[in-house]
Amino acid sequence: MRIVHFISRILVGVVFIFSGFVKGIDPLGMAYRLEDYFYAWGTDWMLPAALSLSILLSIMEFVMGVVVLFNLKPKVNAWLLLGIMTFFTGLTFYDALYNPVPDCGCFGDAITLTNWQTFYKNVLMMVPTLLLFAWRKKTKDQYSNLQAYGTAGIFAVMFFALSLYCYRHLPILDFMDWKKGNKMFVENPEPVRYYLTYRNSATGETQEYLSPNYPFSDSVWMSQWEFVSQRTEDPNVFLGHDLQILDMEGNDYTDHFIQNPGYQFLLTVWSVEKANHAALAAVEKFALAAEADGHGFIALSSSLTEEIDSVKQLLGLTYEFYQADDITLKTMVRANPGLLLLHNGVVVEKWHYNDFPEYEAFKSKFITKPTE
Repeated sequence: MRIVHFISRILVGVVFIFSGFVKGIDPLGMAYRLEDYFYAWGTDWMLPAALSLSILLSIMEFVMGVVVLFNLKPKVNAWLLLGIMTFFTGLTFYDALYNPVPDCGCFGDAITLTNWQTFYKNVLMMVPTLLLFAWRKKTKDQYSNLQAYGTAGIFAVMFFALSLYCYRHLPILDFMDWKKGNKMFVENPEPVRYYLTYRNSATGETQEYLSPNYPFSDSVWMSQWEFVSQRTEDPNVFLGHDLQILDMEGNDYTDHFIQNPGYQFLLTVWSVEKANHAALAAVEKFALAAEADGHGFIALSSSLTEEIDSVKQLLGLTYEFYQADDITLKTMVRANPGLLLLHNGVVVEKWHYNDFPEYEAFKSKFITKPTE
């Protein structure tokens, strides 16, 4: 039984640490999910607390994992663990039934689970949780109160500092589609395939035909078969992102910018009103220098045209703004504004507005080749 207790402790501890860690290094990502819940529940008044709750939730999970893993105050942590698991198992069962948010984000963006998968995961986690709870009185405290609570406190402070760093800069690990090194368009596109399904009027048999191999020239066949459905199979559909770049008239420029063979800067501003205006103004000089050297530079925003024009006039901005979905922009760079650099469709670098580079620094790193 000691081995079972040990395995249960390791399993629960590691899962909680991993869950807390992947959320803690991306506090804005979890905050966005909490906002989705607040909208779904009609509790919009909680929106301002989303970021704080995101950080607190990740710290709670991470520290709970540390406490269980190192067996700190087993009698106390068994009660806390049971309460936490009971609450989240009930919550995920509600999510699975009513689907208010398609992905609860229990593992951040590192691992995506459906609501039912999340619920089943929690049900499985309840087994070692109940074992730890049942053995709580048989487990001795190996550490003093000072050692146990001090260790938990130190981990909480350290993890808070890590989350704060990732919020003020960028996540130290990027699990998103727009991470460095990813190519954001399909090369060498294949032909789109069209299929038609027909049913035999007499037997009910169905057959599917690939274009253009249709038996339409056979009049006897045509009299015996009736059309059922059509489907399209596009092997070129790129699942890596759903970014669509539109100008203010609704014209699509996505391929033009994403497939730019040179350097292309994308300034992501999901809301011009909520963006850091000092950063928007500061990047103006960078944009002018980049465009003067022949590099592409545009801003992407989901804000209304009137709001964009107002901010441009207020700050004296000259770089062009294009429309894009706010959810997509939030996944591209965890900052408002953020800066993303593409080269021939490959994500080369990303910057939080606190870390926007000087143009000369960009040139020395990416353009100027070191002498041999």
